[in-house]
Amino acid sequence: MNIFAMITDPTEITPTRSFNLTYIVLDSLFILFVLSFLFLKKKRITLLWSLFGGILYFLVDYGGFHLISGTREVLIDGVEQGELNTALVLLWMSLSYGITNFCFIWLLLKGDEDRYLFVFLIVMWWLVCPSLSEAGGEADIVTQRTTMAYHYIMALFLLVGYGAMVAYQLFRPDKRHLFSLLKLNLIGIAVQFAWEAALLINGIRPLNGYSFQTIVVNSLIETNMGLPYMWLIYFFVSQHYNDDLSPYTGKREYLFKREGEMESPQS
Repeated sequence: MNIFAMITDPTEITPTRSFNLTYIVLDSLFILFVLSFLFLKKKRITLLWSLFGGILYFLVDYGGFHLISGTREVLIDGVEQGELNTALVLLWMSLSYGITNFCFIWLLLKGDEDRYLFVFLIVMWWLVCPSLSEAGGEADIVTQRTTMAYHYIMALFLLVGYGAMVAYQLFRPDKRHLFSLLKLNLIGIAVQFAWEAALLINGIRPLNGYSFQTIVVNSLIETNMGLPYMWLIYFFVSQHYNDDLSPYTGKREYLFKREGEMESPQS
């Protein structure tokens, strides 16, 4: 299969992960540390946004992928699990990646002074957690899903979101440069690529003939499709509140604005 066909025909992608209970426990503790750091640094909107991300991922993964489309399943020791175990595993997985992804994205959108420290912490954890979990024995928990039932929906969300942003840039009534399409794309692609690559490097994702297809298609579409909508939420929230939830009364510095166009906020 050539590269073009791999990107344009994602129907055979079956993302799979294998891990053990130790991985779940260690990762859950790390998520609590991240949330604690956000709370102690008074990044309260980022904290709430990250929790929202975890809940949203669970609704999509368990509700959409498992219950509605039937494309998600969880196996332990090769045995497909019932609703309770499936829900618990998907709840952990959704909270883990939903919280870290949304934290990663929000801090980059707002240009937070600690953004690179949090990004470094999260990416480092994605890389080392699988190695630490090897102390817990064999990876006997497997999750998998097929993508052919919904990737076209994700592609549609991506097209509508970025299409609207292109239309705004072409016909905007003023000269404000509120965002950079290139940098929004880079954030959306980088977040998913970072953890997809970490999964592949550490053997959580199997290395096979579809590994390249999985990481390319998922990185281009899955998280990136939400960036236009996330930026819109950030735009409206940042007009009224600082990250510590105190009212914001100054002029807001927009994402990737042109130098000299707007006064920077004192937040």
